[in-house]
Amino acid sequence: MEKELKQDPINIVKVVLFGPESSGKTTLSRHLARYYHTVWAPEFAREYLQEKWNNERKTCEKEDLLPIAIGQMKLENSLAKKADKILICDTDLLETKVYSEEFYGGFVDERLNEAASENQYDLYLLTYIDTPWEEDDLRDRPELRLEMFNAFKKSLIDNNRPYILLKGDKETRLRNATEVIDKIIANKNDLHSFSDSLQDVDMHFMHQNTGDFGTPFEY
Repeated sequence: MEKELKQDPINIVKVVLFGPESSGKTTLSRHLARYYHTVWAPEFAREYLQEKWNNERKTCEKEDLLPIAIGQMKLENSLAKKADKILICDTDLLETKVYSEEFYGGFVDERLNEAASENQYDLYLLTYIDTPWEEDDLRDRPELRLEMFNAFKKSLIDNNRPYILLKGDKETRLRNATEVIDKIIANKNDLHSFSDSLQDVDMHFMHQNTGDFGTPFEY
């Protein structure tokens, strides 16, 4: 697998929002990041494809999928280092693979296929389509929402990924998600915390700038 598509090793809990367009993934990503006082990795494809639409008036083509996957992993790996014990991912490469299969007649770049299979996450939050469809420049196929949902669910089962199904309003989804995530965090040891690492740096700096009696130098 190409290095650009690999997850960097880091001991944090990773949770993926997974499901069709306009099913509440980004909203829940923000709420979960706020709840856990951590960061979330947005969907790189939206920025990439919005720029393509603005400049070329073209939507996604299969040649875009590998650059999107590489951009997503670069974003995830960068933000993982800034996470406090948990990183919320608005998407992952398995989702990109599903879109590739569904939109391009089963085509999946082998490098994307391999990375989607090898990268691992602690929990997938499968978002149901009981949310209003919100139109924008990039979203299409509102009439196929159920078909896409079923494709996403099947991919989780086929790839043996741990997941829960989320339905209902924002509060219900957040409550049901955090109940499961809290249990995962409780069973993990020595999770990376960005705030703790900052404290370690501060302490190291203070010790380097103290005199014989443990007080800061005065200049």
